[in-house]
Amino acid sequence: MLLGVNLVSIFSVATVIVHGVGILTAAHAVMVVRSSRGAIAWGISLITFPWVAIPLYWILGKNEFQEYAQALQNAYREKHDLVSQAYCAILKHKALLPDKLSTIEKLTEVFTPLPFTSGNELELLINGEQTYAAMLEAIAQAQDYILLQSYIINSDHTGNEFKQALINKANQGVRINLLYDKIGSRKLSRRYLRSLRQHGIKVNGFGSTRRKGNRFRINFRNHRKILIVDGKIAFMGGLNIGDEYLGKNPRFGSWRDTHLKLRGAAVQCLQSVFLGDWYWVTREIPQVCWQVQEVKESNQTALILPTGPADRLHNCNLFFLGMIGRSQSQIWLASPYFVPNTSILNALKLAALRGVDVRIILPNRPDYLTAYLCSFSYYTELQSVGIKLYRYRSGFMHQKVILIDRDIAGVGTVNLDNRSFFLNFEITTFSSDIHFIHSVATMLEKDLNFSRPVNLDAYQQKPFWFKLAARVSRLLAPIL
Repeated sequence: MLLGVNLVSIFSVATVIVHGVGILTAAHAVMVVRSSRGAIAWGISLITFPWVAIPLYWILGKNEFQEYAQALQNAYREKHDLVSQAYCAILKHKALLPDKLSTIEKLTEVFTPLPFTSGNELELLINGEQTYAAMLEAIAQAQDYILLQSYIINSDHTGNEFKQALINKANQGVRINLLYDKIGSRKLSRRYLRSLRQHGIKVNGFGSTRRKGNRFRINFRNHRKILIVDGKIAFMGGLNIGDEYLGKNPRFGSWRDTHLKLRGAAVQCLQSVFLGDWYWVTREIPQVCWQVQEVKESNQTALILPTGPADRLHNCNLFFLGMIGRSQSQIWLASPYFVPNTSILNALKLAALRGVDVRIILPNRPDYLTAYLCSFSYYTELQSVGIKLYRYRSGFMHQKVILIDRDIAGVGTVNLDNRSFFLNFEITTFSSDIHFIHSVATMLEKDLNFSRPVNLDAYQQKPFWFKLAARVSRLLAPIL
């Protein structure tokens, strides 16, 4: 009897403590969560269901990564001469943009020290076959060093092909640094990593923290995909490393994606982004080449825009808002996920109301069911203002591409969701070069030919449970 009374007392005290902590944590959420909707959602959850909400909040609730920003500031101080040398090398190739892009240029000056550069060559790589063939060829030609970063690396045939290519170059004396995201590549085998390290390859996983106090923070991911070879050639875009990106996963079938091959000053810009991520993990900066090899024949402009939770402002969201807001005639977007926040959603709707041709290409089949369902919940309000939605039918579409007014085009890693805009480390290459823009427009036109316009009537006829699931999924939009 006494034992039972003690257990009840202990439970009562624990309940009071947990609810008290829930209230204090709710106050913390109200003070630090930037969106009112997010603050309300966390506040209600923490007060009502503190046993569940408290651990979730301390894992998922944080949307700023100031430790990373502080680490880079320390790197700038410690490596001041090196940073100055690198920046001066890039700045010599700063591009002169036309007046019609002045607002975009002003935004870049606020969001990143990396300018639009000239003297570049940008080549679109469409789908995994083109991308992997070009990447493996560049790796085979490496003479000095290789920097490789990927959100996902799989221990499958494609992953092993890259592993062997890296090992071959390491055995020839080429210095190699490999960075993967710990969450995105959580299935990567230890044997795979051990094999690389045994051949002298420096391998590290990107995580959100280096302190024990924040060991459970898993909200931030490094979604970037970068390959640098000898400071002469670079790759970036939507493709991770694995068989599914070659269409070998029967669940998805053919895989539609877009990557870029770059030469010129853009290579050094990409290199600086990789080194920032590497420094966060290791507190080291490997020796690299900062000499820009200008490509005068093509002389294409390029902006490398890195964004992430360490930004002082929400750079990714604001930059996309800036581009959408300045549009006059055309906004074409391709993304595997469409879970926009209110600001992006309203900007797209306002553009359509101004008479802008807004087209959004989405996949017809899901890889993440919740995000897929959520996209249906926007059908009615988007089509009511004239936004055209398309579902890509020839396999799974994973590319992240934007085209504005035939003035500027971007290829990168940013999905149209809150995670990319606020929580992930992302990277996008933008260009105002007319030839590059034409190639992007031609590519998207072909994608539209493989897509089917969304039929609103067909959606309205779907069963109630489907439409309810779409609306419920939308409630989760802030964390998708």
